[in-house]
Amino acid sequence: MIQQRFIELGEGYSDIYELFELMSTNSHRIFKSYIFSSETDSGEHLSLAVSFSPARSDSHYMPIYLCREGIRHSENKTSKRYDLFVEHAEKLNSTPVRLEIKHSSQFAEKELFYQYIIGILRLNHLLPPLH
Repeated sequence: MIQQRFIELGEGYSDIYELFELMSTNSHRIFKSYIFSSETDSGEHLSLAVSFSPARSDSHYMPIYLCREGIRHSENKTSKRYDLFVEHAEKLNSTPVRLEIKHSSQFAEKELFYQYIIGILRLNHLLPPLH
């Protein structure tokens, strides 16, 4: 059975460059890239994420690296970090999938938030099913 787990890198400030490095050095393992959008009273927040296929054929661990909700976004002005993520992902042949989700503040625990996202990804066939 494949174990899918989020690994939070930060909120998308300087840690976004760590995500870019992970994408570049593991480009052959990129499964999908994602942009999660959530609304709060203070506006739209974006999370950037990338899922990777297991490192070895006998491995059952699928990491999903995430920069959580640190990027503010509006229709009038896109964030430079958002643009860089899209450009980098597309350069590596992975067009990001954009999904609207609930904000993590609506969950009592971060782990419940991550289970919620994994459920959405599986329902939309954006992660492989558990075998």
